[in-house]
Amino acid sequence: MLSALARLFRSMSRAAIALGMSLCLLLTACSGEADARLSGDYVEDTVAVAQNLLAVIELPQDDPDHLQAETDAKDLINNYISRYRPQPKFNGLSSFTTMQTALNSLAGHYTTYSNRPLPEQLHDRLVKELSKAEKAVARGN
Repeated sequence: MLSALARLFRSMSRAAIALGMSLCLLLTACSGEADARLSGDYVEDTVAVAQNLLAVIELPQDDPDHLQAETDAKDLINNYISRYRPQPKFNGLSSFTTMQTALNSLAGHYTTYSNRPLPEQLHDRLVKELSKAEKAVARGN
């Protein structure tokens, strides 16, 4: 009888732990602040992300908000790419491939050289590509 209670307690505690872990995972997955800025509409999201990133790359390195803006930009890039890359109706569009190129370049710089300012050549290329992606998505490409 004692061993039966021990087995019952063990199985109940495993179920409780599994339930608790599932709830934690569910709650943390639903609390993404940057993801909340994405509407789910590809055109709106592409324009919003491009404009947001253009504003971030224009911030001077010594701006007090620069570090937070850079962190928010990385989160926004990750959420945008993870939302639209798996969808074939978007990932074949020229606007998406142009955006993806720009986002990969910016994310790579922030990951590798986070304490350095954006090189002028990369800055100019990002401005050109983000503007090009905005125009292409407005045309429906």
